[in-house]
Amino acid sequence: MRLRSPRILPFGSLLSGCALAVLLAACGSGGGGTAATPAAAAAPNDSGTALPAVDVGAVAAADPGSTLPEGWQHGAFMEIYVRGYQDSDGDGHGDLRGLTQRLDYLKDLGIKGIWLMPVTQSQDRDHGYAVADYRAIEADYGTLADFDEFVKQAHARGIGVVIDYVMNHSAARHPLFLHARAAPGNAYRSWYVWRDSAPGGWRVFGGDPWRATANGAYFAAFWDQMPDFNLRNTDVVAWHKSNLRFWLNRGVDGFRFDAVGNLVENGPSAWQNQPENYALMNDIRATIAGYQRRYLVCEAPDDPLGFAAPAACGSAFAFGHQHAIVDAARGSPTAIAAVADYFKNAPAGMATMASNHDSFAGARLWDRVNGDLAQYKLVAAAYLLQPGTPFIYYGEEIGMAGGLGLAGDPALRAPMSWSADPDNAGFTRGKPFRALAANAAAQNVAAQANDARSLLSFYKAMLALRNTRPSLARGSYEGAFAAGGVLGFRRKLAGETTLVLINYGTAAASAELDGLGANATLRALHPVDAGSVGADAAGQARIALAPQSVLVYSLQP
Repeated sequence: MRLRSPRILPFGSLLSGCALAVLLAACGSGGGGTAATPAAAAAPNDSGTALPAVDVGAVAAADPGSTLPEGWQHGAFMEIYVRGYQDSDGDGHGDLRGLTQRLDYLKDLGIKGIWLMPVTQSQDRDHGYAVADYRAIEADYGTLADFDEFVKQAHARGIGVVIDYVMNHSAARHPLFLHARAAPGNAYRSWYVWRDSAPGGWRVFGGDPWRATANGAYFAAFWDQMPDFNLRNTDVVAWHKSNLRFWLNRGVDGFRFDAVGNLVENGPSAWQNQPENYALMNDIRATIAGYQRRYLVCEAPDDPLGFAAPAACGSAFAFGHQHAIVDAARGSPTAIAAVADYFKNAPAGMATMASNHDSFAGARLWDRVNGDLAQYKLVAAAYLLQPGTPFIYYGEEIGMAGGLGLAGDPALRAPMSWSADPDNAGFTRGKPFRALAANAAAQNVAAQANDARSLLSFYKAMLALRNTRPSLARGSYEGAFAAGGVLGFRRKLAGETTLVLINYGTAAASAELDGLGANATLRALHPVDAGSVGADAAGQARIALAPQSVLVYSLQP
């Protein structure tokens, strides 16, 4: 996560069915194994005005088990912005029931996991990262019952569900922060980062993170409406763990953790990737590991390898790699070499992507390759067949462009293009909450579903390879090379070897291979009509590659 431009709504419009005085007590404590701890009584602030009740009740672990197969998290994930995916009731906003209706599409595509951007009640009512209630569903998306049914139906299709979790900060209108802001002596003051007055010399993401109030200054790195928690306070960490158990107890299969590089600050020149952050995420990981077959992945743009280490999150997004795979598709020799080399040193547990919901990670893939379908497929093949857990951003599989006339993050979060309908792209019966993708008329699911040459069919083919070849899902990474415009590597697991060759060049090329084994056979997996290739007695073979093409072989002795 980086700086955002959320819209600010009137306070009264944010509660969505829960009166402020009982925001957490009534909306956030049902289900999930919450202990019978009463909410704190409403307390007056310095002016005598009643503050909202808060619920910091503990949640005990109650693992419901897992119906997913061992290693499910090595399959491809789809990152989904629920507000922009499918509307079921015609109000113009996507919701959980709409998403549930699209699970068969995701299963048919070959998806094994879903990452949901924040679905909890939020102050911003858009991106969701200003969390107003950690134990309740955003009203526009439905209810906890709708969420439970979605998880149940996803599991019935062999798809895991990972949800976004924001530990670094809450909404400014979260009841806990309203208490903390009320007076220096408030019992929850130490749950957030405060100073008597704003210190000087700080600069975070181009601005001063200290926000002055009448009774002190609080730290909010991303937005003044998202104050940072004090994660040195063990009560705060314990409360976050209870929130995690609330969702784990309901059957959630794990979490994507937001902004883990920003959890603890040690001064104006030491506010990112501090040692405490890694230790804290290792502790959180241990909590999640207490449940069967759960998965944790972290957002750490400035140190993905550090947070992917076993002493931290164990998995993190491979920021930087997404730029290399796009530049390689454009023909950059330096980028091709970087793609070949990345997993020679990076942990196999990295989470790979071409783009995501944040503009700092890059525009929509369609826009980055200017609609060049050949380059687009080369990007997809590289990260879907290399090691790591690939995360496809919703709409990427059909070549969705950014929202028409939009800029920044909103351009990346347009409604899904299900059809060519110029009014709603099949996303809603009503008026979409945001402009449609600029290319919705041509790049949509309906137009591509029965076209064997479409992007959608190509993604299905790549995911089918990954889902049927264990060596591609979780095998070793060997023999990687970049020669001119050609990239090659092998994936091995338990006697199965898969060879991948990609020609990024716009002219035909050939790959000279050795170490294949005497008289070994390379059987074509993609495209299946490529034919077999035999190695000679020295275990060598020469393979011709068409311009901008992908070849995948099974190596058989």
